[in-house]
Parts: sequence; C-alpha cells; structure tokens
Amino acid sequence: MPDDLYQRYQAAHRACQAHAASCTPCADSATCPTGKRLYETFARLQDAYLTRLKQRRKR
Repeated sequence: MPDDLYQRYQAAHRACQAHAASCTPCADSATCPTGKRLYETFARLQDAYLTRLKQRRKR
C-alpha cells in the first residue's frame, strides 16, 4: 500500500515546482501569496515525512 504522507509530500513538491515555473515573482523564491502557501505546505509535509522516517529507524 502506498504511503499517503509520502504521496502528499511529493504532490506538494510538484505543485510548488509547477507554480514557480509559471509565476515570475516565484522564479527564485516563493514571494507571491500562492507560492508562499504552496511552499509552506510542502515544507510542513516534508518535515512530517522525514520525522516519521527517523522515528522508524530508531525502532
């Protein structure tokens, strides 16, 4: 069964990339409100996924 958290994390990454590719202010960094929201979602999901990986390794 695919890992839902991993899939959401990867989808958020793709959304960030797609937005940055079509948004001039976000070309170098997330500077528009939409780009900032997308990046924050991606970062939050990435942190959650990496935290879970670290917890699994400790077991």
